[in-house]
Amino acid sequence: MLLFLIVLLYWMLPRTMDQALESMSMEIFKFISLAFLGGVPLRDSWRKFSKAKKNGILLFLMAVFAGMGLLYLLSPVQLCNNYLRIEQITLGWGFMITAACICVYLLQLLFINPDEYE
Repeated sequence: MLLFLIVLLYWMLPRTMDQALESMSMEIFKFISLAFLGGVPLRDSWRKFSKAKKNGILLFLMAVFAGMGLLYLLSPVQLCNNYLRIEQITLGWGFMITAACICVYLLQLLFINPDEYE
């Protein structure tokens, strides 16, 4: 799980997003690392976690997405060299909407018992 979080946080950095657009080898590494260094360990470890750990990870991801969204929205300068300012704002809103969706999901788990629907 730690490997997934490291890979995810690495590819959220504006500098690495710029590098992926400038270098073909970096872009190939991005897709390989997200799939095999991020996705496979996440899939393998997700079933082993308790509900509390899963919810804690989702809370952490919600906070990270909200923080990155605020960073991209409220930054007075262009953070990525290869993206326009409007694309940066769009990415910020995408991060914020993802954080809101995770929040709605966690609230739904709080108020609705999923065992009743199985």
